[in-house]
Amino acid sequence: MKKRNRMGRVVAKIKITNYGDQIVLERGLTRDKPRALEVEALVDTGATELALKPSVIKALGLEPLQTARVSTATGPARIRRYGAVKLELMNRWVICDVAEVPERVPNLLGQVPLEVLDLVVDCKRQRLIGNPEHGGVQTLELYFRVAPRRPRRSRRGPAG
Repeated sequence: MKKRNRMGRVVAKIKITNYGDQIVLERGLTRDKPRALEVEALVDTGATELALKPSVIKALGLEPLQTARVSTATGPARIRRYGAVKLELMNRWVICDVAEVPERVPNLLGQVPLEVLDLVVDCKRQRLIGNPEHGGVQTLELYFRVAPRRPRRSRRGPAG
C-alpha cells in the first residue's frame, strides 16, 4: 500500500486476477496463466465496490454482466459491470465484480471489498490497516443465530 502526501488521499497497490481464467486453470481446462495486473487504486469509502478503468478491464479480459445505475458526484449515471476478479491486498483476498469508471477517473477501491478484506482507513497516517476491532486479523462478521442442539435420541430397537 502506497502513501501519498496529498491530505486525505490513500492509494493502494492492488493485484487483480481474472477469476474466470483462474477457475478454468484450476479445473485443468487450460494451461494458460490467468490474466492479472497490479494497479494503483484510490481508496474511496464513499464508493460501493471495486471500480476500474476501461484499459484495466480490457487487459484483464473481463466479461460484461450488466449495466447499472449509479450515483456520482455529478449526478446519476449508467455504468457497465463486469465479471469476477480476485482482488489481493495486504496478504488478503476477495472475489468481487467490477464497475467501470471513465479512463480519466482513478481506479477506485470501495467499501464492500474493504469490508470483506477487513481493512479500515487510518486517516491520521493516510494508510490502510487491518481492522483494530479484530486485532488486525482478517475476520468475517456473520451475524446469524445458531439453533441450540437437540439431544440425540437412542437408535436402539426394543430389547428382546
